[in-house]
Amino acid sequence: MSKIRVVVAGYGNVGRGVLAALKNNPDMECVGVVSRNPERVKRSFTELPVLPMADVDAWLAALKPDIAILCGGSKDDLPVQGPALCARINTIDSFDNHSRIPEYFQAMNAAASSSGHVAVISTGWDPGIFSLERVLGNAFLPGSRAYGFYGLGEAGGLSMGHSDALRTIPGVKDARQYTHAVPEAIEKVRRGENPAFQPGDMHTRECFVVLEEGADKDRIAEAIRTMPGYFAPYRTTIHFVTQEELNAKCAGFPHDGLVVAAGTTGKGNSARVEYRCQWGSNPEATANVLVAHARAAVRMAREGRKGAFTILDIPASYFSPASREELLAKFM
Repeated sequence: MSKIRVVVAGYGNVGRGVLAALKNNPDMECVGVVSRNPERVKRSFTELPVLPMADVDAWLAALKPDIAILCGGSKDDLPVQGPALCARINTIDSFDNHSRIPEYFQAMNAAASSSGHVAVISTGWDPGIFSLERVLGNAFLPGSRAYGFYGLGEAGGLSMGHSDALRTIPGVKDARQYTHAVPEAIEKVRRGENPAFQPGDMHTRECFVVLEEGADKDRIAEAIRTMPGYFAPYRTTIHFVTQEELNAKCAGFPHDGLVVAAGTTGKGNSARVEYRCQWGSNPEATANVLVAHARAAVRMAREGRKGAFTILDIPASYFSPASREELLAKFM
C-alpha cells in the first residue's frame, strides 16, 4: 500500500512536533505545510512546500494529501478551521476545550458527513488517551468515577491549550500556563471515596504573562481569571514577567498526568486502576498521538466511513502500523 500523504495545517509547537513524528512512521509522509503565514514558515525550513492555508483548492491540487493534521489552537482556530477543512479533506485535530467538545463534535460531524470525509477530533493525551482510560476505568469498575490529574510534580505541567488561550487576550505578548494537581484530591480518589469534585478542587493554575507595552495589567488579570472554560472555575495565580524571565522559566514543554479509578469487585474486594504518562515535550506527545490517529482515520476513510469520530470510536489496531498477525503474535 502506498504511503499515507499528510499535510500539516499550522506550524507552531504541535506542527513542528508532527513533522518530527512523521519521520518515525515509515508508512506515512508529509507532503507539505499550510499556514496563515507561509512566509514566516518558509524561513524555518526549505525541504517541504509551504502554501497559504486559505487557498484550499490550490494546496489540495498541488499536494494531493490523504489527510490534514490540524495544529491550530482550540480557542479561536479550530472552531473555524475544523468544519471548513473537514468539508474538503479528512482531518485530525486536538481540540481540547472539554466543555465544548459536544458542540464541536456536532459541527465537525455535520461537515464531514455531508462531504463524505472522516474527521477525528479532540485527540492527544487529554482529551484523547485519558478519555479512553476514563471510560475503561469506569467500565471495569462499575460505579466508580475515573479522574484525570495533571501536573503531578512540583513544577507542574505546561498546558499548550491554556497557554494559547492566554495569548489570545489583547495586550498579552507571550504567556505560559502550568497546571498543578492537588495531592489531597488524588489520595481521596485512591482511597475509593469517589468524591464529587468541583472543577477547582482537583487542580490549580499558574500563569506567567508578558505584557505588551502600555497594556493594562489589572484588566488582563481580570480577563484571565474570568475566562470561561479555561480559568474561571480554578484557583489561578498570575505572574507578570519579562520576556527574558519567561524564556528562562519556561524553556521546555514538560507535562505529565494520571488517570485513577477506585472501587470494589465481587464481594467488596478493593480495586484500583491507574494509568500514568510523563512527557518531556507536551507538543511532541500530542503530535505522536495525532499521527497515529491520522493512520486510523485514513483506514476508516478507505473503508467508506464518514463523519466525526473520537478515540472512543476507533479500534486500537487501526492506530498501529503492525499487521493483525503481528499484533496477535507480539502484543496479545
